[in-house]
Amino acid sequence: MGSESASIRSVYMAILLMGIVSLLGDVVYEGSRGLVPSYLAFLGASAFIIVFVGRFGEFLGYALRLVSGVLADTTRAYWAFIFLGYGLIVAIPLLGFTNLWWIAIILVLLERIGKAVRAPARDAVLSIVSRGVGTGKAFGIHELLDQIGAILGPLLVAALMFYSGNNYSQTFSLLLAPFLLLVVFLTFTYRKIGSSKPSETEKAREEGGKLEEAFYFYTFAVVLNTVGLIPYELILLKASAILQPANQQWMVPLIYMLIQGVDAPTAFLAGYSYDKYKIRVLTLPFILSVFPTLFALANTNIAAIIAAAVFFGLVLGMQESIYRAAVSEFAPITLRGTAYGIFNTAYGIGMLISGFIYGLFAAMNPPYWSMALYVVATQATAVFLIFKAYSLTTRKLEKVKA
Repeated sequence: MGSESASIRSVYMAILLMGIVSLLGDVVYEGSRGLVPSYLAFLGASAFIIVFVGRFGEFLGYALRLVSGVLADTTRAYWAFIFLGYGLIVAIPLLGFTNLWWIAIILVLLERIGKAVRAPARDAVLSIVSRGVGTGKAFGIHELLDQIGAILGPLLVAALMFYSGNNYSQTFSLLLAPFLLLVVFLTFTYRKIGSSKPSETEKAREEGGKLEEAFYFYTFAVVLNTVGLIPYELILLKASAILQPANQQWMVPLIYMLIQGVDAPTAFLAGYSYDKYKIRVLTLPFILSVFPTLFALANTNIAAIIAAAVFFGLVLGMQESIYRAAVSEFAPITLRGTAYGIFNTAYGIGMLISGFIYGLFAAMNPPYWSMALYVVATQATAVFLIFKAYSLTTRKLEKVKA
């Protein structure tokens, strides 16, 4: 009994350590994200280049995860990918040491590539160390800590800009301190849990396994869910249009903070609920994804926009926790990095498609009923695919038991 209790404590400690690593990473790179566009403009980059680099960076951050996930599984060098990926965050403090916009762009893209390198390997390790307590809890705790970093980072950067007299170079340079703290803590984490790996029984049972139909049904369901979910940028754009005259624009960043504030506790609670209720919890964000669109595109008032932001935060918190946790239900341990690579790449493609479709909605302003029909149809189809994926998995388990 005592050894079992100690084992569970060690699992939670591993999850906590991985979460703090992500928190420190977010302090640096999430803190910089609000400052990078204006810094590139300050260095002389055009508006087109700034916007293109932003979207291209996000594309790289997701698309390359397929490659890094496969390589991580092939080499089994998960921690090497984790160290390399987090190490590339050094590109952010290095922004303070250049005055050439094209070098700054290279550094910004290197940080996004680092995200792609580490994410599948990190999620694979997290799914392995969480054995015995539930992947839902693991990813929920991880996302909670991650979001704390995403909130602390912008606050730190704002304070550095204020106290440095809006000195970009000094602000970015000072982010070297939290980066070095990240490296130290990552090294400590590796020494504590770096030996965690699938048991010989698990490997023997799943050696030679493959990603089956259920995984692809699940991934396509998440893509449809993402394609149908309104981008948060459009929610903020609607808020900006409603909050006229200009002296009310200070409320727009608060709406974004509301999204982040709802995201963090939702991820934590959803993760715990997922381990107990599985598919019943997993379908909830698909259903809730209907409401941000319905509220934001109704062209009503700021109260509707706030409601849209709250629902978006609920969905985002679940996407970042239980969506990732569910991957482990459909992928063998020996292919976990590959599975996360494919899943994250598909998720990124869904975000791009969503941006294109909702961009057309914003430009063409079609009838409200047609936009409502679109979001309901995409989410209903996604729910159907989720049930199909779980049906296939249940059927496979029944065959194994028989």
